Amino acid sequence: MAPTIGDRQFTDSSIITNFIINRGNGVKGLSEMGLKALPKPYIQPLEERLCISKIVPQQSIPIIDMSHWKNPQVASAVCDAAEKWGFFQIVNHDVPVEVLDNVKDATYRFFDLPADQKNKYSKENSASNNVRFGTSFSPEAEKSLEWKDYLSLFFVSEEEASMLWPPVCREQVLDYIRRTEVVIKKLLQMLMEGLNVKEIDETKRSLLMGSIRTNLNYYPICPDPELTVGVGRHSDVSTLTILLQDEIGGLYVRGNQGDGDNWIHVPPIKGSLVINVGDALQILSNSRYKSVEHRVIANGTKNRISVPIFVNPKPTDIIGPLVEVLQNGEKPIYKQVLYSDYVKHFFRKAHDGKKTVEFAEI
Repeated sequence: MAPTIGDRQFTDSSIITNFIINRGNGVKGLSEMGLKALPKPYIQPLEERLCISKIVPQQSIPIIDMSHWKNPQVASAVCDAAEKWGFFQIVNHDVPVEVLDNVKDATYRFFDLPADQKNKYSKENSASNNVRFGTSFSPEAEKSLEWKDYLSLFFVSEEEASMLWPPVCREQVLDYIRRTEVVIKKLLQMLMEGLNVKEIDETKRSLLMGSIRTNLNYYPICPDPELTVGVGRHSDVSTLTILLQDEIGGLYVRGNQGDGDNWIHVPPIKGSLVINVGDALQILSNSRYKSVEHRVIANGTKNRISVPIFVNPKPTDIIGPLVEVLQNGEKPIYKQVLYSDYVKHFFRKAHDGKKTVEFAEI
């Protein structure tokens, strides 16, 4: 039986907040009511909607074949993409397709749970801050909500995951993290060599991949997709983000040509992973590698899922331009900041493009 919120109009934000957040229905619960119009709290201002005239057709982010990853040309392509685009797709990366398919299936299984079971993992009810079921981005800070539900899983250890993560998706997410770790290390090795960092010691390993967070994202069918967003304009706060998307599409990346207000669709490629530079790597590289704005549109006919792995510094790490980057006299653009302070700054406001990185500028 579909959930209901009574006969009152969908203009009362307190009723909607109670339904989607307090009762754990999420935006999926709204979608399943068969709404004919978008509830008012989800209507985005005009400037935050993606205008079709700003989409660049036939343009694509780089697609890099990792099958011969020791070939210097592959490392060169990875570093070039990180400098010029901030985004690229990788194929033939050795993460088995069945591992990717299994985590996509597990994502659907979690979001198909009854609302009261998902709500066990909400901010108010979860046994740990490391496991969080939520909706939109930061509802308490947003003027307009985003059309997305998510489960966020901060990896501490397999023991903690076995105790706290939802059983319907736990093993599949852990397997996905394990299998992608090799790819993450290869990419970071290439990117560091491009910065003249010859060895990733324990200190640098912490800065680059000291913590891991995985999100299971669910974007349900939307009654008026052109009026809202799946995810608003933002750059990630990670070192790298490894994104698995399904076959639906809807991810757009800010282009690097013209006036800058152009957007490129990232088409789904079966078995591929989308890689993007996060703010932490932009800061560590003193802006050599670029974190780039991206956004997700809502879909009027199909449910969409994605599963990003955010590879981050440890929360207790101090991030700033690496010594090797500055050794030839290059002036630092960024100051030294506590990574947890940077992340808190990101989450205490609505998505706002690239403004978060200003927090670290000198």
